[in-house]
Order: sequence, then structure tokens, then C-alpha cells
Amino acid sequence: MNKFHTILVPVAGRPEDEDALEMACQLARLSGDVKVIVTNIISIDRSLPLDAEVESEIAKSEAILARFENLAKKFGYPIETNLLQARLVAPAIVDEAVEQKADAIVIGSAYKTRFGEFSLGDVVPYILQHAPCRVILNHRPASL
Repeated sequence: MNKFHTILVPVAGRPEDEDALEMACQLARLSGDVKVIVTNIISIDRSLPLDAEVESEIAKSEAILARFENLAKKFGYPIETNLLQARLVAPAIVDEAVEQKADAIVIGSAYKTRFGEFSLGDVVPYILQHAPCRVILNHRPASL
């Protein structure tokens, strides 16, 4: 296994994101001196400027990041947090991985169906296709 230097963990506050953070912290501990960056992205509607300050969304995002900072303490690994605004979440995650020179993106996924079939949604397939680094998918079974 290659040594990681920077791991990006995109979060939206879901339980599967907590699993992804735990995995990222475990990988970071195994690799040694690793920067773990937890990012929450606010999706800005096209009717607003990209730098619009939507106070309710910013407050929600800050609360999510604070919760994940506390979780990281519980997992015993320090993290950095980052709040971004973008039109689309998936390209923003890939851009952030490039910007941060991430060696890996650890992303959580839950069991979802679309038209009665298993689905990974829109974000995960985009990241798998476009990420400039390893993508570690931490899938939460439907039974959890």
C-alpha cells in the first residue's frame, strides 16, 4: 500500500459519512503523518451568485463540520475542516482533491435504490470517474 499524505473526506452529515471519517482516521494513523481534510460543500442555486452567503446553509454546514471535528477527536486523529460553495457537489469534490493534492478521497455511501435498482447516486460515480487520486468507497450495508 502506498503511503498517504493527504486524505480528503467529503461529508454531508450522513451516518455513512461518519463511517468514511472513521476509515480515513484509521488509514491516517497507519500511514503516519497524514493530513485529513473534511470538506462540506454547499450547493448554490444558479439563481444566486456563487459567493452568495446563504446564512441558513452556512450555519448548517458549520454545524456538520463541528460535529465531524468532535467525531475525529473520538477517533483519535486531528483533522482540518473546509467549507466550500459550488454549483455542483461532485465536480467540487474532484476540484478540491486537486487543490489539496489529495492522495485519496474516502467517501461514504449508503444503500440506495433508483427505479427499484441499486444505485450509487450521482456524486459517487462522478468522483470514481474523474478523481485524480485513489477513491476509497466505504459502503454502508442496507441493514445498518
